[in-house]
Amino acid sequence: MRQIEIRIYGQVQGVFFRTMVENLAKELGLKGYVENMYDESVHIVAEGGEKELEKLLEFCKKGPSAAQIENVEINWSKGTGEFKDFKVKY
Repeated sequence: MRQIEIRIYGQVQGVFFRTMVENLAKELGLKGYVENMYDESVHIVAEGGEKELEKLLEFCKKGPSAAQIENVEINWSKGTGEFKDFKVKY
């Protein structure tokens, strides 16, 4: 099990980014969370299989059609098993 932390910058809030990430993560069987940040970026921490995490990352590089991605920061690490499901943090 791996963990990926993703930070997406650009026009990524108010375009259903979090909802789409949540739906995809659940579909892929990932655990973790997605949240909007005060600097208008989106932050994701997800755990699961590397193949599934790569699919999530590919979506994050494109985003929903209304998003305009400027930069994506990625950090891979070993999974911790701390998450029970995937959710949107408010």
